[in-house]
Amino acid sequence: MRGYLPFPKNRLLIREMKREIREYNTYLHSGLVQKICTNRRIQQMGTIIEEAREERIAPAVMAAAEREELDPYDLIQNIAQGRTTVMVGKKRAVGIGKGFTTKVNVNIGTSTVRSDLAAELRKAAVAGRYGADTLTDLSMGGGIREIRSAILRETALPLTTVPIYQAVVDAGGIDCLSADDLIDTFRAHAAEGVSSCVLHMTDQKTLSALGRSQRILGVVSKGGSMTAAYMLHTGRENPFLEYFDEVVEIARRHEIVISLGNTMRGGSIVDGGDAAATVERKQNIEIAGRCHEHGVQVIIEGCGGHVRIDRIPFCVQLYKDACPYPLFVAGPLATDRAVGHDQIAGAIGASIAVSAGADYLCAITPAEHIGLPTEEEVVEGLIAFKIAAHIGDTVRIGSDYLDAELSACRAELDWKGQIGKAIDPDGLSTRIPDEGPCSMCGEYCAIKIMRESLSR
Repeated sequence: MRGYLPFPKNRLLIREMKREIREYNTYLHSGLVQKICTNRRIQQMGTIIEEAREERIAPAVMAAAEREELDPYDLIQNIAQGRTTVMVGKKRAVGIGKGFTTKVNVNIGTSTVRSDLAAELRKAAVAGRYGADTLTDLSMGGGIREIRSAILRETALPLTTVPIYQAVVDAGGIDCLSADDLIDTFRAHAAEGVSSCVLHMTDQKTLSALGRSQRILGVVSKGGSMTAAYMLHTGRENPFLEYFDEVVEIARRHEIVISLGNTMRGGSIVDGGDAAATVERKQNIEIAGRCHEHGVQVIIEGCGGHVRIDRIPFCVQLYKDACPYPLFVAGPLATDRAVGHDQIAGAIGASIAVSAGADYLCAITPAEHIGLPTEEEVVEGLIAFKIAAHIGDTVRIGSDYLDAELSACRAELDWKGQIGKAIDPDGLSTRIPDEGPCSMCGEYCAIKIMRESLSR
């Protein structure tokens, strides 16, 4: 199969292109490749962005377009403009941004307190089963490299990592961390086949603004706090900025999506929107532009953490009005008081963020602020955020036709049809009757009463 597909201007060859992409998907699932971008025939070509600029379609782009029945020609225009990214995994390509449905990421991974590889693999499996679009491995305990390798081997989903997590552990602590440690770890993750890396691009100007802040909780981003602590300890600039040319070359070589971390997100609904957050937003937008110029796909993390509900649309629009790049939101939690139920607070905020234009969500579980989630909590958080993503998409891309389809089944008391249209079909299938009205209404079902009355 050809490495990249020139798009036929007269569109007469689209059927042939779809046949080729079906062959390509079979090739992916055969296990013969570890990652799309490491295939030699493709590696000799440009990056996904560079090919899109030349109106050529990478197989991963065609696969992502076909999954959601999008016009690949429109898609490559959006990629060339930075409005869309395609995250490339071993067996799946996932489109994020303009034209695509909102995607949901699930975090898994160990800590210095608890490390159980089998448990993390089970979480990865249930995340895939219940419809996660991507995974992020946040491991900081146990054999971090072995854990990542196992996840890559077992999941079909694109995998994101945060290189500074492993770099700090391997160095023996933040005080022992060097710039070389951080860049070398990023290089290793990229070479192993991850799809995306979170890089916190905090600079001295942002730290200065933080010093003048009146925040209650300061910095709540773990990766961001580590990056800032390194800078304060060494007096040096952020290594990802100091060696930016090397960073983008690594990303180009391995088709890594750079996810620009949201170090200055608020840890309380009263903390957001200060000078530090403003400086970071402008900084990340500028860096995203530089990445895009170098042919590296980029996502900006922003408007995450805790944000008062009335401020969420404004926060999202600050990003969307200033740049084209996809926006990745962690949460946002609309209240600080839902501890133990943060998946609900997060899903409320997330649905508003998506309706305002956010493209990509990080699922929050009931264990947020408490500890590592169980498999059941991973599923609970994922379903809550899939619901939030769809609610937002009814506004963002007009997906309310899916609601109309389920409602048509409900009008006919068609339970099997409702299962097929539900966001959580497995959960619904265990709670419904075989036929007829539900147990709340019984014979006095409003739908049944009016149908019989109108038919007389």
